[in-house]
Amino acid sequence: MLSKEGDALMPCHPARARELLGKGRAVVARQVPFTIRLKDRARAESEVDGVQLRIDPGSKGTGLALTEEKKEADEQGAVVTVRRGLVAVELQHRGDQIHRSMQQRAGYRHRRRSANCRYRKPRSNNRTRPTGWLPPSLRRRVDTTYSQAARLCRYAPVTEIHIERVAFDTHAISEGRALTASEYQQGTLAGTEARAYLRAKWNNACAYCDATGVPLNIDHLRPRSRGGSNRISNLVLACAPCNQAKNNTPVEIFLAERPDRLAKILRQARTPLHDATAMNATRWQLMEVLGALGRPVNPWSGARTKWNRNAMGLDKTHTLDALCVGRMDHERGDAIVRLPERVLVVKATGRGSYARTTPDRYGFPRLRRARVKRHFGYATGDLVRAVVPAGKWAGVWTGRVSVRATGRHSLTMSEGRIDVAHRNLQLLQRGDGYGYAFRSE
Repeated sequence: MLSKEGDALMPCHPARARELLGKGRAVVARQVPFTIRLKDRARAESEVDGVQLRIDPGSKGTGLALTEEKKEADEQGAVVTVRRGLVAVELQHRGDQIHRSMQQRAGYRHRRRSANCRYRKPRSNNRTRPTGWLPPSLRRRVDTTYSQAARLCRYAPVTEIHIERVAFDTHAISEGRALTASEYQQGTLAGTEARAYLRAKWNNACAYCDATGVPLNIDHLRPRSRGGSNRISNLVLACAPCNQAKNNTPVEIFLAERPDRLAKILRQARTPLHDATAMNATRWQLMEVLGALGRPVNPWSGARTKWNRNAMGLDKTHTLDALCVGRMDHERGDAIVRLPERVLVVKATGRGSYARTTPDRYGFPRLRRARVKRHFGYATGDLVRAVVPAGKWAGVWTGRVSVRATGRHSLTMSEGRIDVAHRNLQLLQRGDGYGYAFRSE
């Protein structure tokens, strides 16, 4: 809720917002997250206690929660701190999509250079990168988290930020157990090399057909083209026929008719480290950018979040973890007394593509895209309300629009996807690079 000058006030209940709108004392300032602006009250005339923003960052998604803490007396008369959840937001990142797109672009460029240009020696890898540089897929995680935090600070009186800052021990995760000091100095390939290690592990035989006495190749269980890595746990020995037959097929599909062989091979596969590495690489940058919001940023450990969640008997989700970030004295009686009933799911979708053509699977132009992104007053990603006068989908629908030059736009909703004429659309909110939905907590 905003004052008549646009300053943030304390959040109110949806019923109170409907009452203010019905009486004409407020107007809608933003649809998602739903925000109203009062017409008859300034911030100086309001009582603003302030709220806390709590963040639980993750590799695939991030939880954000606005909370209110107050001192209250319990049944015995002791003063305890009660925490109430006001707003919950689940941010879904698109780092994997960015990574795949950059790999695809690199493949296109590599093919064009090798097919159309004479041979050129590789350029020396001496290009410098600025301090704090992150790959685009990781930088996007930091930027989108900051964007949502800044938006909540704009629409709510946030006085302090609490964030879970964790460091994952990738060596211990790789081994699947706790390690001692000396064990950190000895990795899987200590004193050997990859090929010798694989020959000893697979007894100089093909992992897929047990063939011996033939040339053996190193094969990736999860192909590189499908996101696989060069970790030793992702490598096996394979004879030439099996290697060619498997190609870039996932091992689960290649050995679907031989479950015993598949189970034997998968026993050596270990937990992927992509998510843990992404969190380790972005935790300091996230703390740094959040400090630019002008609020004190307090880091907390993941163990404290887990302790608070277990003490309150809550399930493990990003939004509930965000609600549990920070100090709570359970022995004294501190507790979480209210959870947000609905969670706003914010999915990063991007703002479109700069490409002037749509390529096929080989990178050749398939069709040309329109030079303008707005047709009949709408752009892809806008939040609209559609009034369908007749037909199977007759009624009023709300969702994100995908525009076409013909004026017959596509509307995406939770119930499905329909085509609607631009005359039957009403703009609610311009596209901002995110898709919005709701779910129950």
